[in-house]
Amino acid sequence: MQPASVGFQCPECVRAGNAGVRLPRRGTTLRVAGRRFGPVTSVLIALNVAVALATVVSAVLAGRNPLRSFVSPLLNDLAISPAAVDAGEWWRVVTSAFAHISPVHLVLNMLALLLFGSELERQLGRGRYLTVYLVSALGGAASLQLFGSYYGGVVGASGAIYGLLGAFGVVLVSQKQDLRGLLTLLGINLVVSFLPGVSLLGHLGGLVVGAVSAGVLLLFRRRRPAAIAGIAVLVAVLLVLVFGGLR
Repeated sequence: MQPASVGFQCPECVRAGNAGVRLPRRGTTLRVAGRRFGPVTSVLIALNVAVALATVVSAVLAGRNPLRSFVSPLLNDLAISPAAVDAGEWWRVVTSAFAHISPVHLVLNMLALLLFGSELERQLGRGRYLTVYLVSALGGAASLQLFGSYYGGVVGASGAIYGLLGAFGVVLVSQKQDLRGLLTLLGINLVVSFLPGVSLLGHLGGLVVGAVSAGVLLLFRRRRPAAIAGIAVLVAVLLVLVFGGLR
């Protein structure tokens, strides 16, 4: 017999009772974050942090202080510039959206992604949300490719994050909710985008494309083939703008 809170219990009774108790599940940090903030948002943040750590190592090896800047040979290879893309270095369109110039740049973007991304992931669903994020990043790249400095390099997730803001605005309109708070936030951020070293073109490109892609997905929410076709057309147009040599 085993002592219990009231009287005694036989060992067989204790084992039978414990068999019916569900133990709390333990998971990795990424899984816990995924359950709380959304799995897609958590993975996107993890990818951005992983790229940042790689550029930190490259900066240290180059003799630079990564606490001030991530500028390094690796970061230079990840940044997007029209000249590099025209030379065939197509991967920069993708890698530039996951690289950052400094710890402050990284932290600010990841906080914005956590705040707006987790809510938008809940509103749109994982697949639509990821689509908006990636297509918005491509929209920022297209804007830089068309109008940016030909030899200037740009990095950052800001284009994709501004796309989330544009998409969030479309969601609010579809739900007939008040836009004043979001518009105020957008206005402040667009003013900040005029500061030296900030990519206004990337922000505007991501913002417009994010709103358009969200509009397509919501318009054809119950017609999956039409939604896929609409996004495919949008992506095709953006790819032509990026790689078509239209400058």
